[in-house]
Amino acid sequence: MAILPIRITGDPVLHSPAEPVTVFDDSLRQLVADMFDTMDAAPGVGLAAPQVGVPLRLFVYGYDTDEFGPWRGVVINPELWITPPAAGEPDEEEEAEGCLSFPGERFPLRRGDDALITGVDLDSNPVELRVGGWRARILQHEYDHLDGFLYVDRLGKHDRKLVAKITRKMGWGVPGAQWMPGVDDLEG
Repeated sequence: MAILPIRITGDPVLHSPAEPVTVFDDSLRQLVADMFDTMDAAPGVGLAAPQVGVPLRLFVYGYDTDEFGPWRGVVINPELWITPPAAGEPDEEEEAEGCLSFPGERFPLRRGDDALITGVDLDSNPVELRVGGWRARILQHEYDHLDGFLYVDRLGKHDRKLVAKITRKMGWGVPGAQWMPGVDDLEG
């Protein structure tokens, strides 16, 4: 078990598009295992490779509900299709999300209600996920990381000002900013 440091907003790897995975070997398997350990320790419901400093197009996810049960996996070299988000302002209770690369905060963000993602797993077998609701949000959020976006980059003007203030207060927004799940206290 290895828990990896999570990069925080401002680190260049989080703001650049990731490269496709081309080598499927034991080092990739170890990276994915370490990403699951890190996601679980954080705790989170998803983790993209750029968040642990690896500029590759892959993410892990894990979410468990009474309604649907456990949902866990990895998607490598994904492609994403979504229903367009509804017009209007996001609901602060129902549409708020957080991010391990902007830890401790949640902001409302409108996302598409349904998502389809395709890619491959660790054995290069096809993966196809058709989901709605919170699971669709997770896939959209993690996919954004692979294109160099954090959810805070998509917020409205008022919330972006709050994000900038928090970033300054916490000393984030610089290359190399990171935290260790289970070790670091990120309270401001």
